[in-house]
Amino acid sequence: MTDMDAFRAEVAAWAAGGPGDAARDLAARLPVRTVVLLEGRSDVAAVEALAERRGRDLAAEGVCVLSMNGATNAARHARLLGPSGLGLRLTGLCDDAERSHYARGLAAAGADPDAFFVCVADLEDELIRALGVDRVGELVDAEGEGRALRTFLNQPAQRDRSPLLRMRRFLGTTSGRKIRYGRVLVEALDLARVPAPLDGLLASL
Repeated sequence: MTDMDAFRAEVAAWAAGGPGDAARDLAARLPVRTVVLLEGRSDVAAVEALAERRGRDLAAEGVCVLSMNGATNAARHARLLGPSGLGLRLTGLCDDAERSHYARGLAAAGADPDAFFVCVADLEDELIRALGVDRVGELVDAEGEGRALRTFLNQPAQRDRSPLLRMRRFLGTTSGRKIRYGRVLVEALDLARVPAPLDGLLASL
């Protein structure tokens, strides 16, 4: 476990109601300057993969990329980590439907309520549109899941949905699949065609 992994673990324990002393000590020692608040681990995988492709080591830069396990936890994390807590700079990435959780949470903690980036639907939607459904299908096949995808697409419930929506739903059908493809899809991107919310987030760090 790296020091930044340890910090993330201590923040998770603190947000769950535990003591915050270890998180404070690690934040000062590393030192952490910015926390990127993300809804889940698939978003973490995508952000870290893009940073690596652009030759950046976010942990070494004092940036903690943090999964909150749901946008509804934004207020709690902002309170602990932002101006009213550890005094760290906050930013993040969220789905359009979760925008209000971020804005209210950051504002209540004394942070900039607009200091985050919004995906049209969600990050998977942004990545699929950037790559194209056919290319994503090729990547799924290369990952050994082509048969599972074809079985899913042949289900009656999927036939009337758009190709993009069907692919999005496929990525979310099995535990851990979205995390896995968060990295796979970003690694396949043309770096000149990175979705604007993801590109903007990394550029802001």
